[in-house]
Amino acid sequence: MKKTALFGGTFDPVHNGHIDVAEYAAGAIGAEKVIMVPAKRSPHKNFSPFASAQDRINMISLAIAGRDNFDLSDCEMTRPEPSYTLDTIEYFQSKFTPDTQLYWLIGADSLKDLAKWHRIRDLLDSCTIAVMFRAGIAKPDFSDFTRIFGWSHVQKLSDNVIQTPLIEVSSTDIRNKIATGQSVEKMIHPDVLKYITEKGLYK
Repeated sequence: MKKTALFGGTFDPVHNGHIDVAEYAAGAIGAEKVIMVPAKRSPHKNFSPFASAQDRINMISLAIAGRDNFDLSDCEMTRPEPSYTLDTIEYFQSKFTPDTQLYWLIGADSLKDLAKWHRIRDLLDSCTIAVMFRAGIAKPDFSDFTRIFGWSHVQKLSDNVIQTPLIEVSSTDIRNKIATGQSVEKMIHPDVLKYITEKGLYK
């Protein structure tokens, strides 16, 4: 089967760590393409992103320019809230042929909220959730999910764990550094930094 990795998040702003771990995960999976799927707002957060939807789309476009194996979808941006991951998976299932296997990439830190995700069992049936964890961090333990998800779902999660390189960068840290006038040039794509500077974002 063909494999496509979907990578969701607020990307506020998108940084080198996002691109590097997604590319690494795609290689580990054997995915032909990574599709970045920026969220209008995470259903699990009670605040909106600092940058506008259009600014975040523009920054992702700059960050993945020239990368043939990366693409961008604004499907969550244009969908009425609340927008759920299952809605996004069903959207892409309608776009791809049945011989395409969809992977949804998440960081291990998202596991704490996984049981709260909208129709999580249906989501686990509809796609393959690939959990990325950084080198130096303990491998995720899914045993607590057995009662909630059932053994087969837990086994599927366990079989799709990806250890990624250790990358110490976060969007929160970047925003704080920009707000205090510190350099972030090693953390984000040069064209993204230029865009942020010209637009006066995160000041």
